[in-house]
Amino acid sequence: MKHLLPALLLVVITSLSSHPSFADGAVLNANTATAEELANVPNMDEDLVGAIVNNRPFATIGALDELLGADLSDDDLQALYTHLFVPIKLNSADKSEILLIPGIGDRMAHEFEEYRPYSNIEQFRMEIGKYVDEKEVARLEQYVTLD
Repeated sequence: MKHLLPALLLVVITSLSSHPSFADGAVLNANTATAEELANVPNMDEDLVGAIVNNRPFATIGALDELLGADLSDDDLQALYTHLFVPIKLNSADKSEILLIPGIGDRMAHEFEEYRPYSNIEQFRMEIGKYVDEKEVARLEQYVTLD
């Protein structure tokens, strides 16, 4: 048993570090994550994984929120969205979608909208970088797309 413990610990560490949401704070895209990746998201059960996989693709985060909102509380959804999301379209997302990004309040949602249209992601970085540091801009960038 004594010799198995280091090997087991290595398997756990490797498993956690190879998963993007655990290793570096990466946010999985609900439309492209595999069922295995979804199953590794904290508090995700088999029924939720099935619901997500069977209802893809989600046109917006609002569509995913509507699906999951029937089973999860607002607090549980916010916790889930730190690991799993459908990126919002910077130039067309409505305020309710922007507010689903974890940590975004009314003021920052207003800033997202104020600088539209965004011609490229560098413009997003520059404009939002006026209000938050580089690390936060990088975190927020995971939740947006120009498409």
